Amino acid sequence: MLLGLVIGVASGLLQFRMLAKFTRAVTAGVMNSKTVFFGASQFLLPLAVLLGCAFMLGDSLLWAAAGMVGVLVVCSFTRFIAAHKQ
Repeated sequence: MLLGLVIGVASGLLQFRMLAKFTRAVTAGVMNSKTVFFGASQFLLPLAVLLGCAFMLGDSLLWAAAGMVGVLVVCSFTRFIAAHKQ
């Protein structure tokens, strides 16, 4: 249970970081191979993490998904508040 949550939180943080880099590059008008990699990783990372968790830690799948989603929501909300507070 705890291992699934830790995996979910770690992958959520990684996914948020890649998503932030991807959106920053797209809004700046920079489309290179690095930007495409970050965009494609947004679909592949959660798939790989959740499938791996389902096969190896079946009972922790829900905790991994909840950790991933929770971190994405909290980080996005925090970034939104920080951007609009200025």
